[in-house]
Amino acid sequence: MEYLKDTNMLFIGGLMVAIAVEHWNLHKRIALRVLLIVGVRPALLIMGFMSVTAFLSMWISNTATTAMMIPIAQAVLQQLHKSEQETSPVGPVAGSINKAFELQEVPDKSDASQETQKQDNGHVLTVEEEEKLKDLKQLEEEKHLTFCKGMSLSVCYAASIGGIATLTGTTPNLVMKGQMDELFPGNNNVVNFASWFMFAFPTMILLLALSWIWLQIMFLGFDFRKNFGCGANASMKAKQKMAYRVIKDEHKKLGPMRFSEIAVTVLFLLLVVLWFTRDPGFMPGWATNVFNKNGESYVTDATVVIFISLLMFLIPSEIPTYLWHNRAQQAPQQDSTRQIPVLPALLDWKTVNQKMPWNIVILLGGGFALAKGSEESGLSVWLGSKLTPLQNIPSPAIALLLCLLVATFTECTSNVATTTLFLPILASMAQAICLNPLYVMLPCTLSASLAFMLPVATPPNAIAFSYGQLKVIDMAKAGSVLNILGVLTIMLAINTWGYPLFNLNKFPVWANSTSAASCY
Repeated sequence: MEYLKDTNMLFIGGLMVAIAVEHWNLHKRIALRVLLIVGVRPALLIMGFMSVTAFLSMWISNTATTAMMIPIAQAVLQQLHKSEQETSPVGPVAGSINKAFELQEVPDKSDASQETQKQDNGHVLTVEEEEKLKDLKQLEEEKHLTFCKGMSLSVCYAASIGGIATLTGTTPNLVMKGQMDELFPGNNNVVNFASWFMFAFPTMILLLALSWIWLQIMFLGFDFRKNFGCGANASMKAKQKMAYRVIKDEHKKLGPMRFSEIAVTVLFLLLVVLWFTRDPGFMPGWATNVFNKNGESYVTDATVVIFISLLMFLIPSEIPTYLWHNRAQQAPQQDSTRQIPVLPALLDWKTVNQKMPWNIVILLGGGFALAKGSEESGLSVWLGSKLTPLQNIPSPAIALLLCLLVATFTECTSNVATTTLFLPILASMAQAICLNPLYVMLPCTLSASLAFMLPVATPPNAIAFSYGQLKVIDMAKAGSVLNILGVLTIMLAINTWGYPLFNLNKFPVWANSTSAASCY
């Protein structure tokens, strides 16, 4: 049963919806449309890529989002570099330097610095000018490489940050939801899609803004006026126009929206609306009084997403126009032999089976089985009791230390493994010291997504690193500061709007156990 829990079905249903979005290229259309709106000025270009990547990562996997966005970013960067070479004064002159050396006689060393070189186009160039041009060209190459590094990191970091915003955005969030339901069966569904979004979405927005500012400072410098393209010269404007044309051409290739894309968009929006209104918490939802059994709703977030994903197997990907076209064209005597073509659905099992990460589904179930074994054997309680000396430390300090520990640990292991290992122990520890379990489980779950320092820490980092522009030291420098900013942002969230949202100021009844009996 641990492999077919409600959380597992929520994960599978969410992946099927994400596969439909990817299959019909809806995510690419959204990305290119936003980039056309934002523009191609350096700071705004990074912001555009980060915002699009983070939004898509809320709904489809971080890896798939990065794999789609990085090639688009590289195409834009390549066009920027090409136009920069064409519009720069270095281009035409530096291109003929080699020819000048071939035409030139070797000068004496004594007056080499004053010797002029006649090029085939009649341009006279001194040796000092050549050296300056070479230095300028090298400077432009280094500047372009630095911008490429910033762009690549912005995409992979935004994918990891965006995943924390929704319950289905990344696997650790679902691990936490499953552990809560497993360890505390009577928690009254305190963590659902709506409550998670209200807590994590502002956290994601704040962290995304901080990371954008940090990457801009690190890779573009402190000249914010220049970064935003204010007062750009003619060559800079020409370069931006050419890069903009690349994005526009890519968007044109997609053509007008097809019926399949519109259908997937409508179903996706319906899914989000049903998720938010099912049990919002501050008011009765549509499932509160309708789908009820013994005073408890039996419709969960997993029910909704499985329902929507099943509809995708039924709704055709094209408008069935043959119903009236064939009827008008066929003679009455041929109606009995007329064949009606079967239109493909929005989703088919072959596509789902190819793109579904079954290993992650099994890993998720295995984590729940491991947690159940730890609970049944008493291992979690024993480990939690060993951490009771922490009750002498203020609770914010406990949460901060644990977040730093998890953020460091997740650099070396997968975020799923990190949350699977830590969350049952943290839950038992919270019970032992009379602390609301959500106060440590929520921030530590978000901290497991702060894998910014190493290429092996998470697949998005590895994808960005594979393009060869980044070095490990580049990622370590940028990621170390982002890790600290991430932990501080999460601590701010859990100690401000997280308190009233989850009633963290008191030890909940659903967390009561034998070890927690003295908490009341």
